[in-house]
Amino acid sequence: MLLRLLDESYEKKAWQGPNLRGSLRGVTAQTAAWRPAPGRHNIWELALHAAYWKYAVCRLLAGEKRGAFPERGSNWFERPTSPTERAWKADLALLDLQHRRLRKAVQKLTAANLGKKLPGSKYKTDTLVYGVASHDVYHTGQIQTLKRLWSDRKHLR
Repeated sequence: MLLRLLDESYEKKAWQGPNLRGSLRGVTAQTAAWRPAPGRHNIWELALHAAYWKYAVCRLLAGEKRGAFPERGSNWFERPTSPTERAWKADLALLDLQHRRLRKAVQKLTAANLGKKLPGSKYKTDTLVYGVASHDVYHTGQIQTLKRLWSDRKHLR
């Protein structure tokens, strides 16, 4: 069930409508970099933020130390540093990579481990996994809203 939640929230057909990867399909670097207002996150930052939390949960599941995420810092990363299609596609590839790593880590879990807290976490294992799936759905909604605002921006002035 946890794998199914991860799959549906990220890239498989889901009851709630769009999933995270589907919400990013067709988004250009220009659209991803657009901010609805100063100090607000853009689609690009939401995608990288989701990648980071997939990494963070995977790291806890695997018992790894911090520091393996390819970007410096944690949680939120200002984007774009280079507003090119190549840079955008590289960050989308990072999101895919972190999802694949997380999925592999979840596949290795046993039923006995699901109700246990992991070192470094205040949550049980199953809560971490369905939490990161819920996180994808939450940010999917934000991305869908930002895409609509982007397409309507000329009419909003």
